[in-house]
Amino acid sequence: MTETTETPQNTQKASIFQQMFKSARVLSLYVLLGVGLLLAVKFITQELIDNAEKENKQAAFNEVLPASSYDNDPLKDTKNFTNEALLGSETPVTFYRARKNGKPAGVIFEAIAPDGYSGKITILIGVFPDGRISGVRVLKHKETPGLGDKIELRKSNWILSFNGMNLRDDNAAKWRVKKDGGIFDQFTGATITPRAVVKAVRKALTFVNQQGAKLYD
Repeated sequence: MTETTETPQNTQKASIFQQMFKSARVLSLYVLLGVGLLLAVKFITQELIDNAEKENKQAAFNEVLPASSYDNDPLKDTKNFTNEALLGSETPVTFYRARKNGKPAGVIFEAIAPDGYSGKITILIGVFPDGRISGVRVLKHKETPGLGDKIELRKSNWILSFNGMNLRDDNAAKWRVKKDGGIFDQFTGATITPRAVVKAVRKALTFVNQQGAKLYD
């Protein structure tokens, strides 16, 4: 029978392997903890971002439709429509439905004016069930500072001229800037911008009138 003798060299190798194995286990644990921490941070960060976006959107909604006029959560009561000719978007547009005691209180949606002086102008529109505009705000634009940017409420009250307006057969011709025979003011040195916004709002109201009660179904 051959007797195995443990030499200092073998003992040293075994010790090295044990240390390597132990180090690998510790490293793996740190990696797992790191991955878990990153996932947790990502989840928390995304939740904060989502909540901030929701709050910002709700604040924007309240600018175009009074918060007191509805008691539901429009963000959870939506319906999509596609009509590039009237809404300015080739992709589906989300209509947020507001209700009071279960009855229609208004809709909020985005529309695009494709023919601004410097490109597309994105607007947010609120409309009561009877077709009257409850509010309009400009969300995005690239219009000339000091001229076309007067479509922003913080630059002028021009955008408030839509409040309470509706679109009927007997007033459709007035839905233009004054330079074109309508009732909406244009800006000195910047007629294209307000003309584009008025046109976009008029088209959006045309769509709302066409859909009627279907908006709330």
